[in-house]
Amino acid sequence: MERPIITLDHITKSFDGQMVLDDLSLDIHENEFVTLLGPSGCGKTTTLRIIGGFETPDRGRVFFEGADITGLPPYKRELNTVFQKYALFPNLNVEENIAFGLKIKKKSKDYIRDKIRYALKLVNLDGYEKRDPSSLSGGQQQRIAIARAIVNEPKVLLLDEPLGALDLKLRQDMQYELIRLKNELGITFVYVTHDQEEALTMSDTIVVMNQGYIQQMGTPEKIYNEPENAFVADFIGESNIIDAVFVKDEVVNIFGVNFPCVDKGFGVNRPVDVVIRPEDVDLLPAGQGLLEGTVTHLIFKGVHYEMEVTTANGYEWLVHSTDMFPVGEKVSIHVDPFDIQIMNKPQSEDEEAIGVDE
Repeated sequence: MERPIITLDHITKSFDGQMVLDDLSLDIHENEFVTLLGPSGCGKTTTLRIIGGFETPDRGRVFFEGADITGLPPYKRELNTVFQKYALFPNLNVEENIAFGLKIKKKSKDYIRDKIRYALKLVNLDGYEKRDPSSLSGGQQQRIAIARAIVNEPKVLLLDEPLGALDLKLRQDMQYELIRLKNELGITFVYVTHDQEEALTMSDTIVVMNQGYIQQMGTPEKIYNEPENAFVADFIGESNIIDAVFVKDEVVNIFGVNFPCVDKGFGVNRPVDVVIRPEDVDLLPAGQGLLEGTVTHLIFKGVHYEMEVTTANGYEWLVHSTDMFPVGEKVSIHVDPFDIQIMNKPQSEDEEAIGVDE
């Protein structure tokens, strides 16, 4: 595989004695859209700030195209950062905001004018050169912030929750704009968010973080369909996470009933966690599945019905289906073997934080 454009090598960072990143290592490759995803306090923004040069790690090194840049200030790195707060200069118009970095680099007036025109066209804001930033909507201000970053031709664009302040429709529009920009510009995007849907929509690679550790990294499909631990399964979308017993290869016992599965190598009669996505639970008429239950909750969500089915042990299964079963109806639960995800139970709180999956 080609050499990574960015390598974080055993990065550790604390603030006021509180560990934020604990021996974190990560490779980011050229032209990737990498999303750092996790809850507040997981270390994702600190990771981004260390890449950008705004924070220095306590231990570990940062490499850019193989060169050690750990001690380089932000302005000497071949990357630009777009923050959630836009950070536009209120006393400068749109054109002057975009030109700011180019003027510092002492570029010619013709070069700057061409770059501004190109950047505004890229972000679909042709003709906005003389506008005051305060007269623009949140989405337009964010586009100007992105235009200001890309005119500097960074090899990497860092984005720290840049869509967090926008309303839902604008946020969705900007997600597609960012994908288009990344494809047109051919640069590497490193994106921070706590929004799972945003990460699944835009990313080539998702890095799921919690408590300063990387829990799992992979494609959106792999992260969603094959979570490596209960944290990832619970954080990425909705899941039924169930205490179960791995009876033997390809058989797992869920609430006293043996379900066929495709997993092997978890031992014999070993406690495990089972993850089943709501859309993978098939509801059948009573007596036709492996586990019996009663529909106790029903909501119409537009593209599907969301139901809760309570089984005899009191567990409430979350079910998403285009078939509707009314509240009070007796049903059976069936799950395809390929849709049952088996995971080792963590043996300690430390393992739970690290996301051990042997």
